[in-house]
Order: sequence, then structure tokens, then C-alpha cells
Amino acid sequence: MIRVLLVDDSAVIRRLLQSALAEDKKIEVVGVAANGKIGLDQMERLKPDLIVMDVEMPVMDGLQTLAEVRKRDRNVKVIMFSTLTERGASTTLDALTLGANDYLTKPAGVGSPAAAIAYVREELVPRIHALVSKPLHGHRQVVAKTAPNVAVKKPAVPSVRRNSEGRVDLVVIGISTGGPNALAKLLPALPATLPVPVLIVQHMPEMFTRLLAERLNKTIALEICEAAEDDVLKKGVIFLAPGGYHMVLKGAKGERKIALNRNKPENHCRPSVDVMFRSALDAYGANILAVMMTGMGHDGLEATRMIREAGGQVVVQDEESSVVWGMAGSVANAGLADEVLPLDALASAIVKRVSSGQRMASGSGSRLLSRNI
Repeated sequence: MIRVLLVDDSAVIRRLLQSALAEDKKIEVVGVAANGKIGLDQMERLKPDLIVMDVEMPVMDGLQTLAEVRKRDRNVKVIMFSTLTERGASTTLDALTLGANDYLTKPAGVGSPAAAIAYVREELVPRIHALVSKPLHGHRQVVAKTAPNVAVKKPAVPSVRRNSEGRVDLVVIGISTGGPNALAKLLPALPATLPVPVLIVQHMPEMFTRLLAERLNKTIALEICEAAEDDVLKKGVIFLAPGGYHMVLKGAKGERKIALNRNKPENHCRPSVDVMFRSALDAYGANILAVMMTGMGHDGLEATRMIREAGGQVVVQDEESSVVWGMAGSVANAGLADEVLPLDALASAIVKRVSSGQRMASGSGSRLLSRNI
């Protein structure tokens, strides 16, 4: 049984959360609190496995409470429950930096209390299981259904394809739960001399992605921006898919551009990694390096399979350094990875593969790039 503590100053929201979680027999709401101070007292007494916590509260707000939670217990999981506003998005990103494991935006404009409960149940319950439940950690049950012919008896040591190499003209990254912190570690380790564009799909709502790009842009050598319609792909520039839009490529070889659309979600996601990876494959063929990172679910698995079959390269974040080994785990357990690496080794692997591919194509080497690894 997963023990959950709810901390929110709104009685309506507390009842909403209780109703949304009530039908799951593996989740028990062990306590509720109207502010962070009461929540901390409840945490000490009830010893929950996970806390769902509001961002803005009187007496002691979500950030203050989270900082104190992390002083007292590094293991309890925390999901922030924030409003879909610029202030809420900014504070949520602060919370993730302070050690929150995940977040969920409060329902807005859903039409009825029943619809609000359904939204929270659909979005929150899987997050709780992914963060806490060992049988569901990494969504291995999903992997088994998706790739029935792949042996997954030892998922911690998945099979990899050795010694693959080739020209890399584009790096594509798929990431979700745990992504903001993972990107904050990965991207600053990439050198300003990276000679290819980078496309990222991070599962986040609108507004969150713009703020995330702005924050990351202050800490990395490369340029990163939230992608916009008709942006031209340039080497050394990172394009982050905007929340609520699929990101694809258009244009002729030599001037690829970004195109955005609101087509139906794939794998319940928009932006979707599968959509972006497929479009990148159509535009660049085998000259792609796909990087799959921490995240819940298996968005990107099928398009990664297509990239692999076309001759592209695939690097995956390992289980130990992932918040949830779902997206990366599904790719690794399907035998699609060239390498399965900890987070702090990914940047070097990306640079090495891009550099090697550029040398193969030009025959002149990329000494400047190599010196920045």
C-alpha cells in the first residue's frame, strides 16, 4: 500500500484529490493538511511514502515546506500540485530544483467536478505508482507488452549494439519525468562548439517550456530557445518543443525549419517524442543520434526503433540516474541502445559520437570539439 499525504490550503482541492485517489486500492490517503507547517507535523507522525503538495499556501508555502521536507527525509517522494499560470510554472520549476520529484498542474476549464476528478486520477495515479511502486518502476510491464520477443530478465544490464558509428547531423532528445533537473546537468556539459542542432521534447505544459528554456539559457554554452514556427535549424542551437504543440521539421536539405501543430496527442503526449523523432528521421535519415532520458511511459519507443532500423545511433540514460526508468527503460529493454549510460556520462557520449561522425564525413577531424569534452 502506498501511503500518501495531501497538503493544500483549499478544502475543495483536498476533497478533489481524495476522490481521485479513492478508487485505487494500492493507494491510501493517510492524512491531509491545510498548510506546510501542519503538513510537516503530519509527515513526522504518519511517515508517508509520497506527498502531494500545493505550491502557494499560507503560513508555510510549498517551497519552504519542500526545503524542510528534504532536510528531514531525502527518500519521501514529493509531487507539486500547481496552477497553470506563469507564477505557478516558475515556482514549480523552483520546486523541482529544490528536490521535488514531479509536478501536476491543477485542472482548469475541464467543465465539471467529475471531469476534474477524472483528470487528476488519470494524471496523478500513474505518477504516484511510477515514483513509489517497485513493481511498476520503469514501467517494465509496459515494456514486456510492447516488445514481447525481448528478454527482460536482467533489465539493469540491457543488451546494447556495439561499435555502431556514422555521420551525425542532428541530435534528438526525448525526456519527461525528472527532465528539468536532468537537462540542467546534461546541457551545461555540452560545448559551445557542438557542430549540429539539437531538438528536445520535454513533456511539459504550455508556459513551462518557455520558462525552462529561459532558465537553461543562462547556464549553458549553447543557445537554447523554445521552438517557434519557421525557426531555422542551426548548428549549436537547441530547440525545445513548446508545451501543447508537436514539433516537426519542414523545408529542403540545407535549410530545415521547425513546424508546430496541435494534431492529436500520441502516447497521451503533445509534444510527443515519437512525432518529433519520426519527423527527424524523415528529414535526416540515418544521420541522427537519438538520446532517450528519464521519463514515465514509453513515448518515443517506436520512433527510436525506426531510427535504429534506418542505421541511426541511440544512447539511453541508465536506470540508476533516472527518476523514472520508463521511456529510457523501454528503449534499453527492447535492445535498441548503442550505450546505456549514467546521466553524468551522456554529454561526453554525445560529443564523442557527433565528433566521430563529423570526422568520418570530413576526414579532417574535430579537434576543437574534442578538447571541450
